[in-house]
Amino acid sequence: MAERGHLPPAAKRLCCRPGYGSGCRPGQRAGGAGPGSGALCAGPSSAAAAAALGLLPLGKTQSPESLLDIAARKVAEKWPFQRVEERFERIPEPVQRRIVYWSFPRSEREICMYSSFNTGAEDPAAAPGGAATAPGGAADAAADENRLPFRRGIALLDGGCVDNVLQVGFHLSGTVTEPAMQSEPETVCNVAISFDRCKITSVTCSCGNKDIFYCAHVVALSLYRIRKPDQVKLHLPISETLFQMNRDQLQKFVQYLITVHHTEVLPTAQKLADEILSQNSEINQVHGAPDPTAGASIDDENCWHLDEEQVQEQVKLFLSQGGYHGSGKQLNLLFAKVREMLKMRDSNGARMLTLITEQFMADPRLSLWRQQGTSMTDKYRQLWDELGALWMCIVLNPHCKLEQKASWLKQLKKWNSVDVCPWEDGNHGNELPNLTNALPQGANANQDSSNRPHRTVFTRAIEACDLHWQDSHLQHIISSDLYTNYCYHDDTENSLFDSHGWPLWHEHVPTACARVDALRSHGYPREALRLAIAIVNTLRRQQQKQLEMFRAQKKELLHRGVTSITNLEGWVGHPLDPIGTLFSSLMEACRVDDESFHGFSDFMENMGQCKSLEYQHLPAHKFLEEGESYLTLAVEVALIGLGQQRIMPDGLYAQEKVCRNEEQLISKLQEIELDDTLVKIFRKQAVFLLEAGPYSGLGEVVHRESVPMHTFAKYLFTSLLPHDAELAYKTALRAMRLLVLESTAPSGDMSRPHHIASVVPNRYPRWFTLSHIESQQCELASTMLTAAKGDVRRLETVLESIQKNIHSSSHIFKLAQDAFKIATLMDSLPDITLLKVSLELGLQVMRMTLSTLNWRRREMVRWLVTCATEVGVYALDSIMQNWFTLFTPTEATSIVATTVMSNSTIVRLHLDCHQQEKLAGSARTLALQCAMKDPQNCALSALTLCEKDHIAFETAYQIVLDAATTGMSYSQLFTIARYMEHRGYPMRAYKLATLAMTHLNLSYNQDTHPAINDVLWACALSHSLGKNELAAIIPLVVKSVKCATVLSDILRRCTLTTPGMVGLHGRRNSGKLMSLDKAPLRQLLDATIGAYINTTHSRLTHISPRHYSEFIEFLSKARETFLMAHDGHIQFTQFIDNLKQIYKGKKKLMMLVRERFG
Repeated sequence: MAERGHLPPAAKRLCCRPGYGSGCRPGQRAGGAGPGSGALCAGPSSAAAAAALGLLPLGKTQSPESLLDIAARKVAEKWPFQRVEERFERIPEPVQRRIVYWSFPRSEREICMYSSFNTGAEDPAAAPGGAATAPGGAADAAADENRLPFRRGIALLDGGCVDNVLQVGFHLSGTVTEPAMQSEPETVCNVAISFDRCKITSVTCSCGNKDIFYCAHVVALSLYRIRKPDQVKLHLPISETLFQMNRDQLQKFVQYLITVHHTEVLPTAQKLADEILSQNSEINQVHGAPDPTAGASIDDENCWHLDEEQVQEQVKLFLSQGGYHGSGKQLNLLFAKVREMLKMRDSNGARMLTLITEQFMADPRLSLWRQQGTSMTDKYRQLWDELGALWMCIVLNPHCKLEQKASWLKQLKKWNSVDVCPWEDGNHGNELPNLTNALPQGANANQDSSNRPHRTVFTRAIEACDLHWQDSHLQHIISSDLYTNYCYHDDTENSLFDSHGWPLWHEHVPTACARVDALRSHGYPREALRLAIAIVNTLRRQQQKQLEMFRAQKKELLHRGVTSITNLEGWVGHPLDPIGTLFSSLMEACRVDDESFHGFSDFMENMGQCKSLEYQHLPAHKFLEEGESYLTLAVEVALIGLGQQRIMPDGLYAQEKVCRNEEQLISKLQEIELDDTLVKIFRKQAVFLLEAGPYSGLGEVVHRESVPMHTFAKYLFTSLLPHDAELAYKTALRAMRLLVLESTAPSGDMSRPHHIASVVPNRYPRWFTLSHIESQQCELASTMLTAAKGDVRRLETVLESIQKNIHSSSHIFKLAQDAFKIATLMDSLPDITLLKVSLELGLQVMRMTLSTLNWRRREMVRWLVTCATEVGVYALDSIMQNWFTLFTPTEATSIVATTVMSNSTIVRLHLDCHQQEKLAGSARTLALQCAMKDPQNCALSALTLCEKDHIAFETAYQIVLDAATTGMSYSQLFTIARYMEHRGYPMRAYKLATLAMTHLNLSYNQDTHPAINDVLWACALSHSLGKNELAAIIPLVVKSVKCATVLSDILRRCTLTTPGMVGLHGRRNSGKLMSLDKAPLRQLLDATIGAYINTTHSRLTHISPRHYSEFIEFLSKARETFLMAHDGHIQFTQFIDNLKQIYKGKKKLMMLVRERFG
C-alpha cells in the first residue's frame, strides 16, 4: 500500500510492504500471480478495448464490454491510484491490471495538441497519415506541418521504428530508431513516459529535445501504445513485484541490477546502502520507498506534462527577435495553443498563459519604450491585446474554483501594478470609465484604480474576476433551449423576456459578449450559442425601442441640430471585440451540424480543410423569427454593430484598431453570398440605421466626432444596389459626411497633414487616421460615381455630395480622374454627363489649390485641359475666359493656352477655321491679360501666342517695354530680346538688350557669370547693326561690367570686323575698322585696362603661393590688352614697376614677375 510522505525527486510517491492476507504464504501478495508475472496489455478484454478505441473494422461482430473494464476505465479516468489503494484493503491483480491498462491516454487528440501547433483530427487514426492537411492546403504550410513532431512521430510509427515497448505500472518505456539520413547516422532513442488518469505527466527522451512540444520519439511511443495496446507487455508497478519477493530474491535482484549497470548505479547503490544502514539517516525516517511506476498520490495535480522552462525560453527568444524571422507568427501560434487547451478544458491553458505573460512582462523593451516615450509596434501591440483577451476568457471560466480565480486575480493585480505594464488604449494613457463590469466594484478595486489611473491590458480581466455565473436567469438561458415565458408582459427597458416570451440578457454589451467568448473558449459552444442569441435578440429589441424613442423626440432634436453619443465605447474596435465574438459564434453554428455540435465541435475547423467553408441556413432555432437562421442573425448583428454611432477613441492605436476591426468584419461579411433572406436583413437594417437618429452612425444628425461610416456604407451600397438602388444611394449619400472637418474647416486645401492641427484645434489627441478616413470617403464616392454612369439625376446628386463633403483636393482630383476614366472607356461612347462631372470636379480642384502649394498642381492643370478637350470646344473656351479663378498667369499661358493652341488639340476637336480663330482669340486675350498681370513670367508666352495677330503682338511688346524698367530682370529681358531677333526683329531685340544691360552688374571676379553670353550676344547684335548702335551700348557695358576678361573679349570682337558689316538684309558694308583711339572703343579700352589694374590689386591682397603661376598668366593677358593702346607698352611697364614697389614683400612672386616681364 502506498503511504504519504516527503516526495523524493526520483518518484511521485512512496510505497511500502503491505500486510499479509490470511490465505497467503510469505512472499505472495493477496491476489498476486507470483513473482515476475507479466501479461499483454489488452489481456482477456483486448477485443473490447479495441472496440472502445474504434480500432475494429465497422460491421465486425463485437463482444459486449465487461463490467470490469467499464468500472476500471472510469476509475482510471478519475481516481489517483493511491486513493484506490487506500479505499480498498485488497485489490485483485486482474483489477489492478485493468486500471493500469486504462490509465494511459486513449485519444490521439491530446498527443497531437502537445506535439504540434496544428490541432489533431477528430479521429487521427482514421485519417491518412494520422492527421488532416495543413491549414489552407498550401505546399509550404504542408511542408512545415510535416516537420512537426506529431507528423514525424506518425512516420516513425508507420515505419516500424518503435521497439522494446514495456509498460510497468504507470510507466511506459521503449526505443525509437531514427533512420539514417544523408548526413546523419542511424540513432536509437530511449523514451520513458509516466502517465496518470489518462494524461501523460512526464516524458524523457535521450534525443535531448529542447522544445515546447513533445519530440517525435515520444509521439511515436505514445501512439504505439494507443494504436497497438495488445502488443505492449504490461506489468504491475515495480513495488508490487518487489513485495512478492523474499529476502534472497530481493538480494539477488539488487546484485544483478548492480552487475548489469555497475558503472552507472554502483556509486548511488553504495550511498543508499550506507544511508539505510545508518540508524539516524533521513531515509530511515520515512516509511516506505519511492516507486516511479506506482501512479499518482492523492495530492498530485492531474495535468499533462508541459515543459515550463522551454515555454519561457521560447517566448523569450521570440520576443527578443522583435517581430523578425516570423516570431510574431510563432507567438500567435502559442496563443492559439492556449485557446486550444482551454477548449479541451486542459488546466495547462492557464498555466501556459501565465508563463507567456511573465516573459512578456519581463521584455526589456517595455521600460526602454516608456523611457523614450515611443510607442510599441502595431503587431506587438496586437499580441498584448490577445494576451488581455485570453486572461479575460480564463477568469470567466464558468466552472473554475474560487481559490483558482483568487490566485489569478492576485497574479493579474501584480502585473497590473508594474510601471511598464502596457495601457489598454495603446500607451496613450487616457482614463476611461469602468464599463467592463456590470457589477459594482469593491473597495479594493476602487483603491487600486486611484493608485493607478491608467487602464492596462489586464484591467478588464481584473474587473471580470468580480463577475459570476450564478444569476438564475443567466443559468436558464445557457442551459436550455426551452426557456420561455409566454405570459410575461413587462415591456420595460430591462425586461427579462421580449414580446415573444423569449429570454433577453441585459448587460453591458462587451461584458455579455465576453461571457460568450469564455463559453466558446472553454468548450461550451451550445451554451455560448444560446447566450449569443439572447444578446442579439436584446440588441434588436433595443434598436426598435431606440427608433421609437427617436421618432417621439425627432422634431426637437432636429430643430436643435445636435446629438449625443449614447455609447462611449464603440463595439467595433473594442478591446473585447463583442460584435466579432457574436458573429463568430453564430457563423460557427452555421457550419456545424446538430449531432457534432459538442464540446469539441470545431476540432475539424482548426485543421483547416482545403475546401472553402460554406455557410448554410440551418433550421430555425427556438428563439428566431420565422425564416431566420443563425446566418441571418450573424449578418444582422454585424450590421447593427457596424452602424452603431460611436465616438472616435483617443490615441493612434485605438483609432487604427477601429478601422482595422471594421475592415476585418466587413471582409468576413463579404465571404457570404447574399440570398433573398439576407437581402431582407440588409434592407431592414439600412432603413433602421437611416431613421434611428442619434443611435445610428447613419442617423440624420450625428455627433461631430463620431466614427465616420464610409467603409461600412460602401459595403452596404454595393450589397443593396442590385436589389434596391434607391435605398443604396440614400444610405451611401447619408454616409458621405465628415463632420470633424466641416465645423472648423478653413477655406483652401485640406489634403495635407499639416492641416490636421487646424482640423481639431480644441482636442488632444487628434484624429491620427484622418488621411485613411478621407481615402475611404473618396472610395465611397468613386463607387457611387461608377454605379451612376448613364444616370443624369444620380450623377448630379453624387457630384453635389462630393462638392459638399470632401475637403481634400487630392481626393477630389482622384475622383475627377476616376470619373474621366469611367466616362471614356474604350469599349463604349463617352458618357458626356459623367465627363461633365469629371470636369466640374477638376475645376473645384483648381479653385481649391490655386492659392496653396501642391506638388501635383502642374499635373492637375494638364489633366484639366485634357478633360476639357474631351468635353468639347466650349469647355476649353470657358476655362480660358475664366482663367483667373482657376490658374496662375504662368499656368494659363505656358500650359493652358499653349496646349489649346497646339495642332494635336485642333485635330482632336475637328475644328473648322471659324472655330479655330475663335479659340485662338480667347487664347490671345488670355495671354495679354496674363502678361499684364505677371509680365516677368508671361511676357514671352504672350508674344508667342500673339505672333499671328499684329495688333495683339504689338500690344504684348508694349507690355514688355512698360514692364522692362521696373518689374523685369535682365535674364527675362535677354530671353525676350533673343526671341525677337529669332523672329526677325533685330532693332526690337537691340532695344530690349539695352534695357537688360541697365539691370546688370558684373563684378571683377564674376568671370563665369551666366549673363556673360547674353552680354557678348548683345554687343555682337549692336556691332552687326552699326556704329551708332555699338556706340550707344558700349557706355552701358562699361557701366555694368567690371570683369576684365569679359571686357577684353568684347574689345577684341569689336576690332575684328567693321560695325554693320552684315546689314539687316545680308548686304556687306565696305566701311573701315573702328579705331581704338577714338570713341566708342577708346572708352572700352580704357575701361578694360582699368579693370585689369583693379583686378590685379584685388588678387594680390589675398594671393597664396599656389596661385602664383595662374597670376602670371593673368598678367600676360593684361599685357595683351595694354599693348592695344598706342602708349600701352609704357603704361604696362609703369604698372609692373608699381607692383614691384608696392608688393616687394612678396619676394618670390616679384621674382616671377621680373623673370616674365623684366
